[in-house]
Amino acid sequence: MYGASTGGWEALGSQVFYPDYYNGAWVFCPDVVDFRAYGTADLYSDNNAYFVEGFFGRVPRPEMRQSDGLVLATMEQANHFELVLGTHGRSGEQFDIWQATFSPIGADGYPKPIFDKRTGEIDHEVAKYWKEHYDLSAIMQRDWKTLGPKLAGKMHFYVGEADTWYLDRAVHLLKDFLDTTQHPYYHGSFEFGMRKPHCYSGASDSNGPAGYTIPQRFLPEMVKHMEDTAPKGADLSTWKY
Repeated sequence: MYGASTGGWEALGSQVFYPDYYNGAWVFCPDVVDFRAYGTADLYSDNNAYFVEGFFGRVPRPEMRQSDGLVLATMEQANHFELVLGTHGRSGEQFDIWQATFSPIGADGYPKPIFDKRTGEIDHEVAKYWKEHYDLSAIMQRDWKTLGPKLAGKMHFYVGEADTWYLDRAVHLLKDFLDTTQHPYYHGSFEFGMRKPHCYSGASDSNGPAGYTIPQRFLPEMVKHMEDTAPKGADLSTWKY
């Protein structure tokens, strides 16, 4: 089974959690694969998801940008917008969706908030749960001895260096780890598009004409991978038309 996804966490998560079932992941538009870069906040070392706090003041954390770097929204603005749409993480928007996926259930029956939606204060106990269960980078670092042999050669990433929602930051952190792997080396690939926004796939972004050429560009690569990793005696001809 193979995974190629514009919602990259799903493709990579499937590969990491079911490494014997999936035999390849081509990851575009990656959602947060390392929670040290949750948007522009580090859920483990930062205390507030909305502001960079210092001795003399605090600076709003950006959340959305144009590919030229112009900031369009902050973490606080994006989450207050979600809060207006629905309390208890029910907005249906991105941060609430991640929270619904990654959080344990709280006493009120809703997913435990990773941070206070009004103030941005991070709940580090919830962050520990996220790290143990859903931080794909942390899980690979923790379990590489057993996961590595099952993941080597299977992971391929494409992301714009100017990802609209700063998701390239987490991909860089994952790459930093994978570049150090041994026994085995990860034998995958990363491609970062300079000044490219969300959903870069090796040729422009998904909103342009190149976004419709993903099958033409990647299916030959996937077929070759299937041929190179097929079990001995597998049928490699009758399914080709």
